[in-house]
Amino acid sequence: MLEAHNINKKYGSLEVLKDISLSIQESEIVSIVGASGAGKSTLLHILGTLDKADSGKVFLDKIELSGLNSKELSRVRNSEIGFIFQFHNLMAELTALENICLPAWVGKKDEKETKEKALVLMEALHILDRKDHLPSEMSGGEQQRVAVARALINSPKYVFADEPSGNLDSKNAEELHSLFFDLRDKFGSSFVIVTHNPHLAERSDRVIELIDGRIKL
Repeated sequence: MLEAHNINKKYGSLEVLKDISLSIQESEIVSIVGASGAGKSTLLHILGTLDKADSGKVFLDKIELSGLNSKELSRVRNSEIGFIFQFHNLMAELTALENICLPAWVGKKDEKETKEKALVLMEALHILDRKDHLPSEMSGGEQQRVAVARALINSPKYVFADEPSGNLDSKNAEELHSLFFDLRDKFGSSFVIVTHNPHLAERSDRVIELIDGRIKL
């Protein structure tokens, strides 16, 4: 389980998060919603170890993440957490297959086994025929599926997605949302998704709404 206890975050004099406490269960899909500036992305980044809270604690399987040094935190981030961003963040000079394999190679996983798993993910995401294509040779929807496969390559327990369908048309957005549920059922990861898409939020197991940095009760 992923837990956050009494998280607070300021940028200068601006209070972005105010005493946030929540938990994410195994194999759960949770949407975080709220108006722009409500603190959604900041909360996601703190839960995903990309940012630090000013006060409060985050626990992953009862391990307090703030107590880890940078090397230990990097190991947890690489092995237990996957990220999907709105703008894909693919390496332009790498093929789709290489982009997907990259986090596993960083973690010094076996190259052959990594490629085999990447191909399984690409088949599940219906992009196997794009394995040797560069990002510039793929559509936006295909690039985002590559980003999803990359997030899953290390079999993370938690996948954090920040507006993952924000740059997709409605058809590709709906297909991506359906994939999250299929992938949860197939691989068992929990998904925590910041979204403005009401259809995705409605389909989630649970919705957390932020208003002015606080969870709406």
